[in-house]
Amino acid sequence: MRFDELVDRARLLVDTGERRLLGIGGAPGSGKSTLARRLVDALGPADAALVGMDGFHLAQRELERLGVAERKGAPDTFDVPGYVDLLARLKARGPDVVYAPEFRREIEEPVACAVPVDPSVPLVVTEGNYLLMRYDRWKHVRLVLDEAWFLDLDEDLRVARLVDRHVRYGRSVEEARERVLRGSDHVNALMVNASKGAADLLIGEVL
Repeated sequence: MRFDELVDRARLLVDTGERRLLGIGGAPGSGKSTLARRLVDALGPADAALVGMDGFHLAQRELERLGVAERKGAPDTFDVPGYVDLLARLKARGPDVVYAPEFRREIEEPVACAVPVDPSVPLVVTEGNYLLMRYDRWKHVRLVLDEAWFLDLDEDLRVARLVDRHVRYGRSVEEARERVLRGSDHVNALMVNASKGAADLLIGEVL
């Protein structure tokens, strides 16, 4: 799909004059973060802000306390109610700046109050693996979104990109392939891909 077509579709949400929430979902490595950032940059800071789901990762210390550190990134390793509450607050568009958290890859931890969203901004774009899932508390995310897109990338391309990402962040090729093809990334991808029927738009590779 052409990127300019996606920008035009997002601009329709901007032009309503109301605060709108656009969610971009997809399996790990599908390009959600890249597309969301490109889209917000194309629309400009006066019209769009980016708030990522990954800012609601539980901190490493809390994951260790709960005994789930080895499953970091699984659906139950996020503060889901906190994410839903923030989206609802953003949609309500009160008079104050809303500060959202941001996940920093260089430290593998979320950082609070890192992303300011001014009340004048009409569109908030959020992206993450689990936006469209109907599982447990995640089902509330889709209810608050005005529109949802799903990146349905060719599987071989998605896997190759994800392996490359893990290698860039310090894993060996063997460790990366194990995680992507047989480990937690594989399990997560199966769950996420099963949720794409809840999307308003399915997107292949963006041109």
